Amino acid sequence: MALPDGPKAPSALQMFQWVTAPFPFMQSCHRRYGDCFTIRLSRRFGPLVLFSHPEALQVILTNDDGKLFEAPGSLNVTLELITGTQSVFGLSDERHRRARRLLMPPFHGERMRSYGELICNIAEQVISAYQPDEAFPARNPMQTISLRVILRAVFGLTDGLRFQQLENRLGTLLDRLSSPLSASLLFVPSLRHDLGPRSPWGRFIRNRQQIDQLIYDEIADRRKQTGLQRDDILTLLMAARDEAGEALSDLELRDELMTLLIAGHETTATALTWALYWIHRLPSVRQRLLQELDSLNNNFDPNVVFKLPYLNAVCSETLRIYPVALLTFPRVTKSRVALTGVTLEPGTTVAGCIYLAHRRKDAFSDPEEFKPERFLDQHYSPYEFLPFGGGVRRCIGMAFAQFEMKLVLSTILSRFDLALTGARSVRQQRRGLVSGPSPFSMAKKADRRMGVSA
Repeated sequence: MALPDGPKAPSALQMFQWVTAPFPFMQSCHRRYGDCFTIRLSRRFGPLVLFSHPEALQVILTNDDGKLFEAPGSLNVTLELITGTQSVFGLSDERHRRARRLLMPPFHGERMRSYGELICNIAEQVISAYQPDEAFPARNPMQTISLRVILRAVFGLTDGLRFQQLENRLGTLLDRLSSPLSASLLFVPSLRHDLGPRSPWGRFIRNRQQIDQLIYDEIADRRKQTGLQRDDILTLLMAARDEAGEALSDLELRDELMTLLIAGHETTATALTWALYWIHRLPSVRQRLLQELDSLNNNFDPNVVFKLPYLNAVCSETLRIYPVALLTFPRVTKSRVALTGVTLEPGTTVAGCIYLAHRRKDAFSDPEEFKPERFLDQHYSPYEFLPFGGGVRRCIGMAFAQFEMKLVLSTILSRFDLALTGARSVRQQRRGLVSGPSPFSMAKKADRRMGVSA
C-alpha cells in the first residue's frame, strides 16, 4: 500500500525522536514533506499518516462516524495503561457513544457552572499558602489546584485520609511519568517489566494499584450511602442509566474516574502553567487583563468572568501556541479516501497534527509569537484551532477545562501579585503522553491587589 512520504529512519529511531524531541521532529518532517507525511513509530502500531491542513482535518473530523473513517479505541493503548480498558478512551462504536452520553451532562450547562465558587476558593487557598517573596516552581500550585478541583468536583472529597492519599498518589504517578525517559515506558512495550518495587515499571504498577484501591473503596462506601443529597460527578455517574436502564459497573466507574482524573488534571495544570508564564512574561498582556478584571467593579460572578473577551483570548492563545495534546486521536480509513491530493487506501491510520495546525502561517500570522488579540480580531474554524481535538473523540471536558482555566487565572490575577523569578528560558518539552513547559519559578509579592474581589 503506497503511503505519503516521510522519514526513512528505522522505526526505533523515529520513536526515540517522538518521545524525546517531538517538536523538532514534527517541524523537520513538515519542512521536508509538507502538510501530510507518514511516520513509523513501531512495528506493532504500524505507519501513521499525519495531516495539518484544515481541509484534510475537516474531512477526517466530520466523517469519523464509521463511513469514511472510524475511531477505534484500540488505538489508544498507551492511555489504557493508566485509565483502563473500560475508559471512554478505549471504547469503540456504540459502547463509546454510550459512555460519552453518560459522561457529558456534568460537564456542561448549569451543572458545570455550579462548581464556579469551588474553583475560585481552591485557587485562592492554594496561592495564599505561599509566603511573600518565596520562590516556587510555577507548576506546583497549578497542579495542586487542578487536582483538588477534580477530587472535590468529581469525587466530592474535601479533606480526610482518602483525599490526601489520592492527591499524593496521583501526583506521584504523573510526576514519575513526566520526563521523556519515564514516558518511554508508556510508548515502548519492551520496557514494561516489573523487576520489583524499585524498578520504574514496578513503581508504576504498585502506585496504580494503590490508586485503584482508593477509588474502589470510595465507590463501595458511596454505594452503602442512601438518601444523601450530593452533587459531585461520582454520584451523578452512579445514578446514570443508559437507554437499556443499565448502570455503570464498578470497573467502568473506576476507569472513567481515572480518565477524568488524569485527563482533567494534567492537561489543565499544564495549560494554567503556560498561561501564568505568558501573562507575566509579557507586561502588556498582564496589564490589559487586569484592566478587564477591574472593569467588573467587584462583580466577580463566575458566569460573567467566563465571558470576558480578553481573558478568553489569552486562554485561547495559550492553548494555540503550545497545545497540550500534540495529535488528535487516530482514525482508520474505511474506504479509499482522497485528502488534499493524497489518496489513502482502506485500513490507513491517520491523525491530525494539532501542533503543526496551530503553526500554519496562512491561519496565524507570526505563529511563534504570543498574540492574544488574534482571537479578538478573527474567528478560527474548528479545523484551524483544535486544542481539544474534534469529531467523535473531542474532549468531553472541554467546556469544564475552559471554565476552570478562566476562573483560576482571574482569581490569581485579581487577588495576588506574582512575578517570574530568574532569567531561565522556558521551552516546550514532552511531559508524559502530552507536552508542557520546562520548569520555571515564580514568587508572590507582599502586597495584594484590591481592585477586584469575590
